[in-house]
Amino acid sequence: MNISITARGGKAPDRLKKYVTDKLARKERLYEGVIDVEITFSYEKQTQIAEVKMKLSNNLIIAREKSEEIYKSIDLVLDNCERQIKRVKERQREHTRDKINDKIAV
Repeated sequence: MNISITARGGKAPDRLKKYVTDKLARKERLYEGVIDVEITFSYEKQTQIAEVKMKLSNNLIIAREKSEEIYKSIDLVLDNCERQIKRVKERQREHTRDKINDKIAV
């Protein structure tokens, strides 16, 4: 999995990059099919924004979260991505089951 981290309006601190990579590494099994991850941080007045684009083999997951703290934004956006990945994997499993059931019925 390739991870690229960028910050608009400034440079992302190393501790922020480490936090994100550690957070992704902890759930490596879930992110097994992910090819690329692009994380962008931006700042608007008192709002911290984290945006994630995850490229899977056959899907693109995009999530964006805002909060007053950047670490909270990161947690929220990665939780959102996790839900989307689970949904995609469940759809793939159901689709495969439907094909198998059709073959058995015939």
